[in-house]
Amino acid sequence: MRRNGDLIARVASAKRDPRSADDLVRDYLPFIKSETAKFMGRPPQEGRDDELGIAMFAFHEAVMAYDKARGAFIPLAATAIRNRLIDFARRERRHADVLSIDERRSASDDEDERTIVETLASDRDEIGERQTREASRREIADFVERLSDFGLTLLDVSENCPKQERTLVACQQVLHHARSNPELLERLERTGKLPMAELAAGSGVERKTIERHRRYLVAVLLAFTNGFEIIRGHLRKIVPEGGGAR
Repeated sequence: MRRNGDLIARVASAKRDPRSADDLVRDYLPFIKSETAKFMGRPPQEGRDDELGIAMFAFHEAVMAYDKARGAFIPLAATAIRNRLIDFARRERRHADVLSIDERRSASDDEDERTIVETLASDRDEIGERQTREASRREIADFVERLSDFGLTLLDVSENCPKQERTLVACQQVLHHARSNPELLERLERTGKLPMAELAAGSGVERKTIERHRRYLVAVLLAFTNGFEIIRGHLRKIVPEGGGAR
């Protein structure tokens, strides 16, 4: 851990630079795990306990929202982590209560017992959902690794997303033009750079807009050029089909 003055400087840097934010979260992971363990009553296990991921997200939120006038950072981060974990626990409890009600109802209603076929179908659904979640995790991990080849992180992409409707529409035009011209996508993969001039000329979007959202555009195009089917399914909500989909 660092001295408080040094930490405040790092928090200020993290608010401006996504990579500094990633480094700060990584360096303070022992603190985040400690706060999570206090809440859970045991050390969290990476990759198994959702609480740890929620705590890391809360720490990042605290970094982004921090103001020196509010006092020392660490106590505020600890509070943010605890509040997020409390919210998560409440949601889980409500979900468990709903399941409990359903179980009691089926156990007490002799006329509405499930058949063996229905039970097996339900079990298959649960297995299918579990397999889908595992496939999603693997695909996201592969996508993160692919982004790293281009010097990007998911945090980079989220910070670079268009915030205004007008800018989002402009980015959609760029993406549609790129996907309609496979040679542009191939050049992106080969050189690691967006073909700015061709995208601006072909889409009618100003080059400065493309440059401003370069990281976002690169990430979306990579998803469409490398067969990330699950991610592509979500992206089609923001990048409608219109010819040129690969």
